Amino acid sequence: MRIVAGKFKSKTIAAPQTNDIRPTSDRVRESLFNILANYFGPVMSECRVLDLFAGTGALGLEALSRGAEHATFVDTGVEARALLRENIQDFGVAGQSRMLRRDATDLGQIQRILPCNLVFLDPPYAKGLGDKALEIAHKGGWIAPEAIIVWEEQKGVEITAPEGFERLDERTYGDTVIHLFKAPAG
Repeated sequence: MRIVAGKFKSKTIAAPQTNDIRPTSDRVRESLFNILANYFGPVMSECRVLDLFAGTGALGLEALSRGAEHATFVDTGVEARALLRENIQDFGVAGQSRMLRRDATDLGQIQRILPCNLVFLDPPYAKGLGDKALEIAHKGGWIAPEAIIVWEEQKGVEITAPEGFERLDERTYGDTVIHLFKAPAG
């Protein structure tokens, strides 16, 4: 796995050794960020990222590579946290990132971070965790008004965003579906 574009283009991302983590493929990330350019422009300079169920951190790192100002990575897995630490260090983005050992479905109130205007939500497939994590993050103040939410789920799995979230787009890549939503205005 490599970063697709930006200042870290072609830099290798430390990959998982087990099947517990399912990183978003390079091809899907490239397509996704082409879509996100419509909302944030080609340089994501005013973007604050919340990467829930972060795994390797590939999505948040890709955003940082493309100019995002900050990324908060959330994961509870031992392997995921080790990979996140390694990737944050290797990419030299410790000053632009924060790693939290928290359950994405039980975040609590925001602590010393600004609400994020880009949220990556990549829960384990078909377990119904995405809607709960999105609702908790929104209620806890982690998500900025009108933030863009990228929710990755397995093809064929029905998802339901919390009330007030607007569905913007949906794209299918093999067995993966990327759903884009916009958070309520306020």
